[in-house]
Amino acid sequence: MPLVTPATLKKKLTKTAINSALKIIRLASIRVAMHSRSLLPDPAVYQPDTLDLNTDGKAADYWFNCFRDMVAKFAKVAAKSQEEDHTATQRAEQFQAAYLERLEEHQRNVPVNKGKVVLGTSELLKLNETLLRRYGFADPWLRQKKLENASAVARLKQRLQELDALEDEDTRWTELVRGVLAGNMFDWGAQAISNILEQDSNFGLHSALERIEKRPWLLDNLDNWLNRLKGEPHKCAVVFVDNSGVDVVLGVLPFVRGLLKRGTKVLLCANSEPALNDVTSEELRSLLDDCSRECEVLGQAWSKGQLLVYANGQTGPCLDMRTLPKELCDAIAANETDLLVIEGMGRALHTNLNARFGCETLKLAVIKNKWLAKYLGGENMFAVVCKFEAAAPS
Repeated sequence: MPLVTPATLKKKLTKTAINSALKIIRLASIRVAMHSRSLLPDPAVYQPDTLDLNTDGKAADYWFNCFRDMVAKFAKVAAKSQEEDHTATQRAEQFQAAYLERLEEHQRNVPVNKGKVVLGTSELLKLNETLLRRYGFADPWLRQKKLENASAVARLKQRLQELDALEDEDTRWTELVRGVLAGNMFDWGAQAISNILEQDSNFGLHSALERIEKRPWLLDNLDNWLNRLKGEPHKCAVVFVDNSGVDVVLGVLPFVRGLLKRGTKVLLCANSEPALNDVTSEELRSLLDDCSRECEVLGQAWSKGQLLVYANGQTGPCLDMRTLPKELCDAIAANETDLLVIEGMGRALHTNLNARFGCETLKLAVIKNKWLAKYLGGENMFAVVCKFEAAAPS
């Protein structure tokens, strides 16, 4: 029998520890894959980012400059959100300096990381939220969100009456989709939109409906979606929402109500943490309490568990399906989810535009950036993406 020395014992223990760690990692990977399988037929090949700034020079030139300009605006919003605090201006300046420093670091590393690491706009958007929180600005848009939510809830009943007056099914669903798209215009993170909202206090859903691109849209699968609605109702839809106010209340909720009336269960997924003026899951639950008093269909579904709210695990305005919380993944699987709806530029354009999923998928967004609209083949500001896809092969 070979002699067991302290050195060999240490070596054996180290090897055992490594093997145990590898086993845990493998099991964790299997669990993640199992939980993600409902949406991701092959999690290993899923890449959420539409652009890679490490390999696309034109995109990098544009977006690095864009984010340099953007952070100055966000610093002003942050300082104003805490104007009663005499340290707010200094902290906002520190946030801006820190963001620019990290941005320069990312740009310097482009030649090194080219072809090795994907750098999407999602990373730079998430960095904005991370640094805001680091310098004490947990939710700079909170006051604005509250105002817009209250205003939108007061208009919900009228919007639903307008939609119910449309007798033709295709016409009504077309207007429901257009409502989601128009609602998505209300994004304070988009410079073109914030300029409009700051200059025109009366800009509302109907104004946005007039501004969005006329059909045929840049990506226009609306007819395919309308044809699908003539078939069997979906069992369960998971809907990833975007902005507060007009977007979620007057755009998304009427669309969700349409699904509920077909007998489809709906899981509404909102951000775990604040990001720009995006609605959070906590805020969305409160909103549904308010909206339930304005609409019997929403009220019944909300009280009976046919309409549920989940946190999506995200701390920025984009969406990485690999980081969904286990609770949400379990619900997606348990309810045999067969429809995925992704709304908004961050979730459906900056990320997930080209990703394929394991169930039918509807991606809806208005492009509020002229450069991105042209990059994707469009000619107009406020070009529309309405992309409906069949389930990808397992």
